Amino acid sequence: MKYSICEENIVFNDHYKIVKAKVTYDTFNGKQITAKRLAFERGDSVAILILEKDSDSLLLTNQFRYPSCKNNNGWLLEIPAGSIEENEDPEECIAREVMEELGYRIKNPKSISTFYTSPGASTERIFLFFAEVMQNDKTGKGGGNENEKEDIQLVKIPVSEIASKILELKDAKTILALQWFLLNASL
Repeated sequence: MKYSICEENIVFNDHYKIVKAKVTYDTFNGKQITAKRLAFERGDSVAILILEKDSDSLLLTNQFRYPSCKNNNGWLLEIPAGSIEENEDPEECIAREVMEELGYRIKNPKSISTFYTSPGASTERIFLFFAEVMQNDKTGKGGGNENEKEDIQLVKIPVSEIASKILELKDAKTILALQWFLLNASL
């Protein structure tokens, strides 16, 4: 099956971009569809589930999220995450983000998956990782990047509570990472 992008125009360009396109693509019954579509170009991101071995806890962040406050969820528990900068690889980005947000030094993050957050609307992919740390790997202050006006709280959740807490969470990447952990906890 084939597709073609007939035209693309940037219709919004601020911190993020929105692109409007005319696309033609093959259908499953052998015909073609031509349609106008929008894409939110956010850029790619990283996220990581961190197990602090000596406390047997998973390290999450708690921070304010403007878009989620529209649904009365201003502060969300999430795994550490962030946007990949130009010419930065995902492993470098996740190490930087973990230090900024939690103050931990990570080594050898294991790739779990790469997935789209909302493929009907956004080009964003998330590179999801897993890493283990010890309490003495906390060598930085954490709390977020002051230049980005972040205020991030470290939250440690005992592994024994994950199964009962997972349904309280509202962030998809965090739920996915915790489900992965529960399926692979014997690692």
